Amino acid sequence: MTMRPIRIIGDPVLRTECDPVTSFDAELRALVADLMDTMLGAPGRAGVAAPQIGVGLRVFVYDADGHRGHLVNPEIVELSEELQDDDEGCLSIPGFYFPTPRAMHVTVAGFDQHGEPLTVTGSGFLARALQHETDHLAGRLYVDTLRGAARRQALREIRTGRFDRPSA
Repeated sequence: MTMRPIRIIGDPVLRTECDPVTSFDAELRALVADLMDTMLGAPGRAGVAAPQIGVGLRVFVYDADGHRGHLVNPEIVELSEELQDDDEGCLSIPGFYFPTPRAMHVTVAGFDQHGEPLTVTGSGFLARALQHETDHLAGRLYVDTLRGAARRQALREIRTGRFDRPSA
């Protein structure tokens, strides 16, 4: 089991758009395994994206609402107009949770670690996790979607730098 350290806000890798995966090889399979080990190695984790462990590739793993898997080179292909506005957090901004608007339903298309096409459709918490992890691959964090007082509060608290550091 290889749990990798989680990168914290301020690390440039979190704000850099990831490169597409071009080789579906043993190295990619090892990355997916490390991502899965990192996600499952601590309770309460719903997903981990490659940049969160310092790798600038378009790969993430997820475990939400009884659905567990990974996506390589994912693209959101459908978002519902219906919204949800629940609290959201991030391993890279530990200890903070803010109400974050997301689509209630989403479809994401990509590939598995062997290069086979894969489509995942989710609602509720799974939809939130898929959108959150896909954002990471574009160099976006959930606080970037906040508006108004919630955004001001989030930025103020993040500036303090008092994070609950995650293990691994």
